[in-house]
Amino acid sequence: MSVMVARKKVVRKWEKLPGRNTFCCDGRIMMARQKGIFYLTLFLILGTCALFFAFECRYLAVQLSPAIPVFAAVLFLFAMATLLRTSFSDPGVIPRALPDEAAFIEMEIEATNGTVPQGQRPPPRIKNFQINNQIVKLKYCYTCKIFRPPRASHCSICDNCVERFDHHCPWVGNCVGKRNYRYFYLFILSLSLLTIYIFTFNIVYVALKSLKIGFLNTLKETPGTYPSTVWRGCSQSLTVLTVLEVLICFFTLWSVVGLTGFHTFLVALNQTTNEDIKGSWTGKNRVQNPYSHGNIVKNCCEVLCGPLPPSVLDRRGILQQEESTAQEESCPRGPSTQEPTAAQGPGGQAEESSAQQKEGSLPHLSAVPVPSLSNAEMPEEKQLTSGELPVPSQDAGQAEH
Repeated sequence: MSVMVARKKVVRKWEKLPGRNTFCCDGRIMMARQKGIFYLTLFLILGTCALFFAFECRYLAVQLSPAIPVFAAVLFLFAMATLLRTSFSDPGVIPRALPDEAAFIEMEIEATNGTVPQGQRPPPRIKNFQINNQIVKLKYCYTCKIFRPPRASHCSICDNCVERFDHHCPWVGNCVGKRNYRYFYLFILSLSLLTIYIFTFNIVYVALKSLKIGFLNTLKETPGTYPSTVWRGCSQSLTVLTVLEVLICFFTLWSVVGLTGFHTFLVALNQTTNEDIKGSWTGKNRVQNPYSHGNIVKNCCEVLCGPLPPSVLDRRGILQQEESTAQEESCPRGPSTQEPTAAQGPGGQAEESSAQQKEGSLPHLSAVPVPSLSNAEMPEEKQLTSGELPVPSQDAGQAEH
């Protein structure tokens, strides 16, 4: 006897979401699959700041002010917090249409465009939408089966439509969109200030040491040297690390500061990187940006201080799937309730008893399967008498061999 036991397995929505994203901590963290450059970003920030706090800050705190390492720590923590917030959050991914919704949209498109003759190219799937007396085109996404909202675009790396799509940044390991753009801007701004801060006080450190012992002796000295045989023994290796720290800050300074200036310009115009590259509002048509308020302060307040919309993915929503498993339980049965097996028919017991009586004279017949047909079911020429043994046919013997 078998008993069916139904079990419910809890499945989160993030496990079934399409696209090329990775999720951690039960869907709380959402990132792109390519995370190698993001780890490089972490390594450069953590490594440079660790060297600065370990060596230069010790000397500068004693010689100048103890507020120098405190302010550097504040910048470092703020930059790391905004980086992780940008990398681990939903940038504004738009869910794909369900099969019923996609079929309904297809019916609307066919009703609008009509039947297209074979061999002709169908018209583009576009809807016109008016914003601030300006016509904006809503394009159809063939992957997500939806008409994208204004300023949304499909990211080819993450394979998702992102609302107010700015760009895909490999340095943060995620797309930059409506829900994490402000954190991305604050990250590059704080990183620029941190880079300038560390680079400046590295120069101050070298200048103070050069006034005391000379520039060449400063290069040979350990940063933040104190009387210790351990520090003196590794002076050459630590000097190399100091030079490496200065080089990292120097080359990072231009790229990060330049990127911050470019995004400051975009924030002031209430424009995205995607729109700037495509020339949506500065092309030949000279169409004005319908999203700009015409005031730098208002544009900055909307982009950086406006209300943050909630995620429409509902990544940690619950989907329940039922799984049924069978468990067999053996129950004792009496002789009266025992059912005939596949090898025994209705007259199988009489045939088995007659076969057992003659088992001593014909031992080789014990292994021969007894047909499961009774005398009433057999043809007349093959019906058995009460004392006659069933003889296997030639076909049965061949099948057995």
